[in-house]
Amino acid sequence: MTSAATDLASIVNTAACPVDDPSYRERCKSTLDEHGVLVLPGFLREEAIASIKSDGDRQAHLAYYTSGSHNLYLAPSDPAFAPDHPRNREVVSSKGCITTDQIPQQSYLHVLYESEEFRDFLCHVLAEPALHEYADALSSINLHYADQGQELGWHFDNSSFAITLMIQKPEAGGEFEYVRDVRDADSGDNSYEAAGGVLDGKIEVQKLQMEEGTLVLFRGRNSMHRVTPVQGARQRMLVVLAYNTEPGIELSESARLTFYGRL
Repeated sequence: MTSAATDLASIVNTAACPVDDPSYRERCKSTLDEHGVLVLPGFLREEAIASIKSDGDRQAHLAYYTSGSHNLYLAPSDPAFAPDHPRNREVVSSKGCITTDQIPQQSYLHVLYESEEFRDFLCHVLAEPALHEYADALSSINLHYADQGQELGWHFDNSSFAITLMIQKPEAGGEFEYVRDVRDADSGDNSYEAAGGVLDGKIEVQKLQMEEGTLVLFRGRNSMHRVTPVQGARQRMLVVLAYNTEPGIELSESARLTFYGRL
């Protein structure tokens, strides 16, 4: 059932993850800076996991499912390169999604997302002066569903960081794989040879172990990553908590129509 949580301590396992402790925050920041990823297992309390799962099951009929192909760079094909060149090679992504306004207002997710204490923790770890919610009503909190055979193909993120919570693991598959620092987006170096090596399975990948209740901060702008196809009948549920570094930002109408099927 939907939560009645009103404070962070009823959602976050603050004994294991003391988000208000300066030394803990600094350790988390150092880990993210060094490795490009921060994995905090047991971040959510068991009660919070169960409540979010329950909400997710109850709202699953509202999910908007998309399936399509794209290249690594999430950009239009470049005619200067052949279709099978790493710049243009197509991969497949498919998933379902419910949006901020479809997640019950009393959900643990809204309480966590809006918590100043949690946002302060994120600001310190990410070295951002401030984090702001999306101006549109859909994009701040998304719950993603992946069923048998669904996956996210290899890609780079456009944003500098991603924040996710694993809510329900599938029976098998649905693994997060990544290769760090494949490209340098700031300098315009797309590193096609290295990207092709990842696509062809010639470069070793790293895998994240994400148990239910795990918080992950990931810098995916220069690191290639994917989610392997889900196997089995149990649905994969993952929450994306999306913040902006500037106020008043909304996802474009075309992006909202693509991802959510509505405005």
